[in-house]
Amino acid sequence: MPGIRQLRYFLAVAEEQSFTRAAVKLHISQPPLSVQIKTLEAELGVGLFERTNRGVVLTAAGQVYCEEARAILERLGRAKTAAQRAARGQAGSLSIGFVSIADFTLLPGALKRFRERYPDVELHLVEETTDVQVRELKADRLDLGIGLAPVDDTEVAFTPLFDESLLLAVPSDLSPPPARRPSLAAFRDHPFVLFPRPMAPGLFDAVQGYCAAAGFTPRILQYARQMQTIISIVSTGVGISLVPSSLKNLQRTGVSYLRPREPSPRIGLGLIARRGTRNPVTANFMQIALEAGRSWTRRR
Repeated sequence: MPGIRQLRYFLAVAEEQSFTRAAVKLHISQPPLSVQIKTLEAELGVGLFERTNRGVVLTAAGQVYCEEARAILERLGRAKTAAQRAARGQAGSLSIGFVSIADFTLLPGALKRFRERYPDVELHLVEETTDVQVRELKADRLDLGIGLAPVDDTEVAFTPLFDESLLLAVPSDLSPPPARRPSLAAFRDHPFVLFPRPMAPGLFDAVQGYCAAAGFTPRILQYARQMQTIISIVSTGVGISLVPSSLKNLQRTGVSYLRPREPSPRIGLGLIARRGTRNPVTANFMQIALEAGRSWTRRR
């Protein structure tokens, strides 16, 4: 089967209509060029050129072969470019899982930067709790996750982005109205709306520890898996909750956010990836997410 070099040699002769000029163009001597063309014709079993006093012209077979050879080299050129872009993470696809907190903090900025720098990468976004993200990453159904610390699994790596304190989310018509900076202990008798521990054990334990330091164990009236759902339930007056401070960006009628007087534990958000992943698209998004995390931290 003819090689790429033979195709290039053939096209050079076809374009120059001269072995001499083609050899100069290719920076080789004429005898090796003639040998390559004769070898090509022998492999194909057809003559590609007619020799004339003024040079060479393509035969009917040569004209057809010339069109196909050009198409092959053009496709090879596109394939090379595509491979190089993929190696740089400039093309391909990326599936990202994220907790709702990310949507109220760094994710919008990170997505904007990523689309500006890598417009040809196809993004697939899915909102999932941290525990689900880890499972999907290990099953190779996600390329990257944005979840809550800690992530204790030897098959994935956690890269911190930022951390934040906890706020009280309470019904706006709570009676009696709480102080502007209330003590957390003042809410010991209020029912709480929280999330199941398996979805984010670090956050769950931080809430429990915060309440324990204030002298009580929260009475959990209802569980919900998504932060937006928790805030929606609080707005109905059913109970209160402790949520990461970025949730105050989720403005919902009927909910007020209060900063307790007691120092709050810190809740970390970070990137979750399979250990040893070498996907350049993943690496590019991680770099941009780290930039967005630093920007978010500076703005707070």
